[in-house]
Amino acid sequence: MKNKKYINIAIIIGIIVFANLISREFFFRLDLTEDKQYTLSKASRDILKNLEEPITVKAYFSENLPANIMSVRKDFKEMLIEYSSISKGKLVFEFVNPSQDDQSEKDAMQQGIQPIMIDVREKNQMIQQKAYLGAVITTGNGQKEIIPFVQPGGAMEYSLSTAIKKISVSEKPTIGIIQGHGEPGINEISQAYREMSILYQVEPLSLNDSSVIPDRIKTIAIIRPTDSISPIHLMQLDDFLSRGGNIFIAMNRVNGDFSTAMGSSIGTGLENWLLNKGIKINEDFVIDSKCGQVNVQQPGFPFPMSISFPYLPIAGKFADHPVTRGLEGVIFQFVSSIEKVSNDSILFTPLVYSSDKSGSLSTPLYFEVQKQWTNTDFNKANLVLGAAFEGKFIGNILSKLIIIADGDFAVGGNPQQGQAQQINPDNVSLMVNSIDWLSDVTGLIDLRTKGVQTRPIDTLEDGTKTTLKILNFTLPLILVIALGIIIFQINRNKRIKRLEENY
Repeated sequence: MKNKKYINIAIIIGIIVFANLISREFFFRLDLTEDKQYTLSKASRDILKNLEEPITVKAYFSENLPANIMSVRKDFKEMLIEYSSISKGKLVFEFVNPSQDDQSEKDAMQQGIQPIMIDVREKNQMIQQKAYLGAVITTGNGQKEIIPFVQPGGAMEYSLSTAIKKISVSEKPTIGIIQGHGEPGINEISQAYREMSILYQVEPLSLNDSSVIPDRIKTIAIIRPTDSISPIHLMQLDDFLSRGGNIFIAMNRVNGDFSTAMGSSIGTGLENWLLNKGIKINEDFVIDSKCGQVNVQQPGFPFPMSISFPYLPIAGKFADHPVTRGLEGVIFQFVSSIEKVSNDSILFTPLVYSSDKSGSLSTPLYFEVQKQWTNTDFNKANLVLGAAFEGKFIGNILSKLIIIADGDFAVGGNPQQGQAQQINPDNVSLMVNSIDWLSDVTGLIDLRTKGVQTRPIDTLEDGTKTTLKILNFTLPLILVIALGIIIFQINRNKRIKRLEENY
């Protein structure tokens, strides 16, 4: 018996040693999250497998932080272990605690990692504590990329993979932003520009009567033109499509003027160019019961009051498509509907829809800001606000278009004129995802919106909210009672067995 005991212990130790040796070569974990938050994407795996030179990740993370913050460190470390395994050791990493001494903290700040302040409960009071949660990625030739703050969840993988991609790629594809027809400058789409600059060389592109869009540009973006586009420039766009180029278009077909409370249609020539290709941008204002708010001065009230304004739809219904997968809410300002007409050879894929309670109003119209809206005003559903088109628009070469019927959805104003404003993250993601899909050079498109961003309970149906609240309260009690019954039954069976004669 004694020898058998030693043999069993030796077997257990052997199994543990073997498991540790195997785990160095094969990293494995179960991921039961809804969107596979802890499963690396194919894009990340491809980047790591194709590394041509070593990558070093130096993670600056403080220690002795609250459990919810320390979980970020744990997740990031596990991700780095998996990255290192997939890269066959080409990615190496180390963790540094900047809070351990002044020199470590100075080194972190010199590398571009700035501290953040977090709330910590200590001795029954809330105090603020300085913490570092960043990383620096470097290559052997001195290329460096900084992640100043590591976001938890899916954004963690996106930040790390794009940083590695950015410093490991030698040549970036070029994206041209059309200028010269009243379009916003690059500084007015700064959020989208920053995102695109990670993987692309983004540059303004001005058309003139004798120019040809360079072959090095794979995708161009036309954003909110306000002046007429000449026929020659439209012909240059046709030539670009005939060579397999792809185009992203965010355009206004209508204009809302808050100063006069009037809505009217506008035209730049782009709408007729699209119509000749079987794409129609309607001269209508889409209204939606799910919408943004505006501030108005009510009689008898000293302060402006916020009221719902259906001309500012919040789109929450999207196609299951790489461009829109993971988006939760895109905010539009005066958007029109899109439809395909008279061209069966073009593949039409709606991407963004209005809600089930929406409608459309023809121009011209007057904005009744204090109008009492009813269900009869929202007599339509699932109007298409953004769509992808694929086919042979000109000649025999396939090309792609993405149309968003609101030219302002990703424009944040000119910061040099004090007009800059923060754009809704999903608006930015919609534009950058579109560029990624059109350019077709990266698989990181799904990572930008991977992970749950918001799940407000107010957006759920009343019945669902009630069910969740009841489950939240009763399920723990049911589990405790069930466990008690099981334990009671086990003990009862033991007692009965002890009373048997042959026990």
